[in-house]
Amino acid sequence: MTVPRRVVVAWSGASGIGYGLRLVEVLLSAGVRVELVYSPVTQIVARQELDVTLPTAPDAAAALLRERFNAGESLQVYGREAWFAPIASGSNAADAMVVCPASMGTVAAIAQGMAKTLIERAADVMLKERRPLVLVPRETPLSVIHLENLLRLARAGACVLPANPGFYHRPQRVEDLIDFIVMRVCDQIGVATDLLPRWGETPDVD
Repeated sequence: MTVPRRVVVAWSGASGIGYGLRLVEVLLSAGVRVELVYSPVTQIVARQELDVTLPTAPDAAAALLRERFNAGESLQVYGREAWFAPIASGSNAADAMVVCPASMGTVAAIAQGMAKTLIERAADVMLKERRPLVLVPRETPLSVIHLENLLRLARAGACVLPANPGFYHRPQRVEDLIDFIVMRVCDQIGVATDLLPRWGETPDVD
């Protein structure tokens, strides 16, 4: 698998924004250019879960997140209707895209090819250009409608990677559970990480 140079990260309005923030941090640390877009509901979730205020204006959001991650120009933020953004066209598609977390509303829109927002259009581009698209749904329980939409996307070539962390690495903190999912996402798009011990590497515990 070719190591990606550009990855689109989308935060939709599901719970679990901590996964998305950590993913962006890890990708930037690995030297990947991140092109970020997030929904208005994400702003509500970020305040509720992490006391993080995400600006509505893309330039202000970019300044805030670049400072947070010490990222410089390697992090770009687009508005949800920035139709001239490179990620809106297959002629300038990124190497991969991750929707993390993925709300069931966003999953449904992508599954139906709605493409009414930049998140949905960028995901549509990934599918039509046959590039990696990873969806990290954070919902429970799942209805038949949710399952059918996820199945449709899996059949179309997307990777459905639920935010269901393992426990064999003996997590001690919430951050360990987040890193488990972020590591698995990075595996799917070809970004090497060593965030946690992998199966067979976990030290024996007396």
